[in-house]
Amino acid sequence: MVQLKTDTSIEAMREAGRVVAQILTRAREVAAAGVTPRELDEAAREVLREAGASSPFLNYRPHFAPTPFPAVICVSVNDAVVHGIPSAEPLRDGDLVSVDAGALLGGWAGDAAVSFSVGKARPADTRLISTAEAALEAGIGAAVVGNRIGDIAHAIGTVCRAAGYGILDGYGGHGIGRAMHEDPSVPNEGRPGRGMPLRHGMVLAIEPMLLGGGLDEFRHDPDGWTLRTTDGSRAAHAEHTVAITEDGPRVLTTL
Repeated sequence: MVQLKTDTSIEAMREAGRVVAQILTRAREVAAAGVTPRELDEAAREVLREAGASSPFLNYRPHFAPTPFPAVICVSVNDAVVHGIPSAEPLRDGDLVSVDAGALLGGWAGDAAVSFSVGKARPADTRLISTAEAALEAGIGAAVVGNRIGDIAHAIGTVCRAAGYGILDGYGGHGIGRAMHEDPSVPNEGRPGRGMPLRHGMVLAIEPMLLGGGLDEFRHDPDGWTLRTTDGSRAAHAEHTVAITEDGPRVLTTL
């Protein structure tokens, strides 16, 4: 069931979203060659403490997971697409890093992700990241009252496919509110004019996940969480929490 949010609730979600944006900003500041993903997680925990917020990621255990998630952010490096558990392996110059973060504040959730290069970026990685961001912007642009879920999916998928990238099979965005994951599902590819109508008060986490090699398939790491490209190509992830309003889409996970 889709839960429509009041304007007051959207304002409260904006505060949670601001904390998420602070986490992602801190992660980019801390990330450097020699720094470990666990150190990024420690920095994220400090942001949460400073804000009086908590993490919806920590100890989260969906049906597919063999164990609860042990961190407050996901850090996915190079061929890891999403759900990477922060490790003690130092980042290297040229790594492509995707950080996915959430926050719970005042009973409301925010969720967003960003991808970036450590040190000197590979041109191919820059293009991949830029395309993920463009796909996200296209999806947000389609998130208007009167459109449908399929319009968001089509906007994202069109950008991804035109660039020759794969789309993570079976994964996409979702509703968000009191819980991190709510109805409806928001696919990253689909037919325009199909699916649930978009209404004022819907809040969605829109999140393209692109696979650089052009395939949609993935494999699981032994940890049961991390999803990797099957061909070893790199991946990028971009996400914002977006409120659908009569005045147009409102991005809640910015500073």
